Amino acid sequence: MQGELILKPGKERSLLRRHPWVYDTAVARVKGKPERGATVAVRSAEGRFLAWAAFAPDATLRARCWSFVESERIDAAWLAARVAEAVARRAALATDTDAVRLVFGEADRLPGFVADRYAEQLVVQLQSCGAEAWRDVLVDALAQATGRGNVFERSDSATRNREGLPPATGVLRGAEPAERIRISEHGLALLVDVRRGHKTGYYVDQRDNRHLVRQLAGQAGARLQRPVRALNCFCYTGGFSLAAAAGGAAEVLSIDSSAEALALAADNAALNAQAVHGWQQADVFEALRALREAGRQFELVVLDPPKFASTHHHVVRAARAYKDITLNALRLLAPGGELLTFSCSGAISVELFQKIVAGAVIDAGVECQMLQRLAAGSDHPLLMTHPEGEYLKGLHLRRV
Repeated sequence: MQGELILKPGKERSLLRRHPWVYDTAVARVKGKPERGATVAVRSAEGRFLAWAAFAPDATLRARCWSFVESERIDAAWLAARVAEAVARRAALATDTDAVRLVFGEADRLPGFVADRYAEQLVVQLQSCGAEAWRDVLVDALAQATGRGNVFERSDSATRNREGLPPATGVLRGAEPAERIRISEHGLALLVDVRRGHKTGYYVDQRDNRHLVRQLAGQAGARLQRPVRALNCFCYTGGFSLAAAAGGAAEVLSIDSSAEALALAADNAALNAQAVHGWQQADVFEALRALREAGRQFELVVLDPPKFASTHHHVVRAARAYKDITLNALRLLAPGGELLTFSCSGAISVELFQKIVAGAVIDAGVECQMLQRLAAGSDHPLLMTHPEGEYLKGLHLRRV
């Protein structure tokens, strides 16, 4: 321990509920001279111990809590044990895929540390001052727990910048990753670019929802007794598209603004011997309106846009964008058709997202049932005392 954070009166309530974040506005003073990433004791105004936390001197999020147990010692052994526990909890997923989130930050008591596995390649993000301070310990523990020696870093997100840390990418352990790494997901083969791809290379958080799309495509074809038409917007490298085709969709139109992503998506389709795809490079907002004007209809539509609201300052603008794409997608949905619409904006709550979508349903003039709420897979657990961890949310609607 290198210092203490003394909170303002009344600001201890969230930590007593084991919420793992301490904002700068809650801090009355800092005792000692803790370095960036140092472990500090967080105490109430009266001096009561609240947590051990990693110190971020320049960030709005001034400290991220490792533990709420005063007797615990935050050292290399403690951190290695947390990594090993996180990896072990995901072991059962190996039967369905070799692309898994192994460590998910606060949910695994490792704030700011994210680790994904793509076949034999590990990819990490060190997004906080605490994770940065313990980078060698965390990476070594990950390699030890997984038995894999190739580790690549993708610490290039805005979160790291907000912690006052420069971006960092490159090989941390072992060899350079392949240009494209082949993974398997529910029997489908996909190619992942861990150097330049979104996040750590792929959206492993949508694995269960892609499998759902595959099931829905098959069910719709059996119900209608005719070929199913699917539309995948913001398709990236085609994960939802491949799932729809694997489920029996006879036509899959996929739209994205990135030519590079679409090229990889087409290669993924070829890898799985799927010939039903149409890849369109376009602005999704404009493309949806054009499809509507052309009188197109689809039995299955997926909207998986990028983050529209990076902070709460962008919520109003993001709400308009979510409503726009959802409204136009609903108007393309054939009677009985199903829509899966998502938001990965942490600043948009589940309740707000449902209100936005409900507004789109009203304005579209269609009748819809919400069949289920959707979320990230079980390798992205939600810490119940940290609701902010629920960044991915979705709704599954059916037009009636």
